[in-house]
Amino acid sequence: MELTQDRQPPRAAPSAFSRLQRLAQPRVVQEHCELCRAVIPKQHQHLLELQSRQLVCACEACAILFSDEHALRYRRVPRQIRRLNNFALSEEQWEDLHIPISLAFFYHSLAANKVIAMYPSPAGATESLLPMDAWKELVVANPILSKMQSEVEALLVNRVGDTQLCFLVPIDECYKLVGLIRCHWRGFSGGKEVWTEIQGFFDDLVRRTGGASHA
Repeated sequence: MELTQDRQPPRAAPSAFSRLQRLAQPRVVQEHCELCRAVIPKQHQHLLELQSRQLVCACEACAILFSDEHALRYRRVPRQIRRLNNFALSEEQWEDLHIPISLAFFYHSLAANKVIAMYPSPAGATESLLPMDAWKELVVANPILSKMQSEVEALLVNRVGDTQLCFLVPIDECYKLVGLIRCHWRGFSGGKEVWTEIQGFFDDLVRRTGGASHA
């Protein structure tokens, strides 16, 4: 009896359409530490380059090197977000800060040796002249502000409409909000989309704090 080998039918050559389908599939882009080039996860550490105020993506090992608050070139950006439910900020105090809109963040600049007030706009982050006496009064009413880490931590205030939300946040969260507004702003008033995005941003901050309050 003659033995025969089963033969598989030849495979059809891939069509041009199937090749295009493969090419159209999004590729996973790996992020790298900007100091040592190590691969880092999507959720990773940031450093702030003090002179340019540019954010730098970093691996855990490199971030640890710049954890010292006296580091000269880079400063590690903290990760903690603190919601300040009992923050004392009256309408009169807000007006004394001379912020032209209802969103702003405040951080201590080592180079300027003072607190800088910024507000997001369609053109980016815009500085507002901050009366130091008004800021000092705010610190007296809210001593937690005296513990803000210079350069890399900020007071973020949202007083849009009937909202009053105050947080101590990493500075990269403030720049994230600025970028969100620049990306989604349309026309003179911003449009519905940008205000939905802003609401979502603050909803996410509330969720990440778990409703916890810090005095």
